[in-house]
Amino acid sequence: MKLSGSYKLNVKKEVVWQALNDPNILRQCIPGCESFEKESDTIFKVTATNQVGPMNASFSGTVTLSNIQENQSYTIKGEGKSSVGFANGSADVKLIEENGSTTLRYEVNANIGGKIAQLGSRLIDGVAKKMSDYFFGRFADVAAPIKKVKNIGEIVKEKRVEEVQSNFLSKYIYSIIFVLFLLLVVIIYFVSR
Repeated sequence: MKLSGSYKLNVKKEVVWQALNDPNILRQCIPGCESFEKESDTIFKVTATNQVGPMNASFSGTVTLSNIQENQSYTIKGEGKSSVGFANGSADVKLIEENGSTTLRYEVNANIGGKIAQLGSRLIDGVAKKMSDYFFGRFADVAAPIKKVKNIGEIVKEKRVEEVQSNFLSKYIYSIIFVLFLLLVVIIYFVSR
């Protein structure tokens, strides 16, 4: 599947480039990232846990930076394996500077296989879009936060994206527990009669 998007950052291209190559910033941008260890200047070992539909999957793999054209573009490629399948993808990232602001453009190509792919292409496509939007939106928030003046002298950072969180538990599990509890009360009521 292919996805694309862009973010406008109110900083110079060199600042964005430094952030794109900073392991600490990249770690903050990967949804569900648990570990991010540098093997070399262009290869990182990563572990991340994310929810895809009803499945919670922990992926272990690598992130590789390639096709590097300093202050212009690069390709970030990720490959991961899990007990429920595999995921791999790449994003071509380009920086375009105009009037002191930088536009970060990205094109993502993602592939998913194994048990996780059996959830259906619509669900998988939605999760992939959400994760790529989160990665680049979070990157934009970290590299060049939007600052707005709320009251006189009070500056507030505005977020482009909210943290990716699973709502599976709150949506389904708690509802099922509540229904089971009600069923238990009804059974006890009829048995005690």
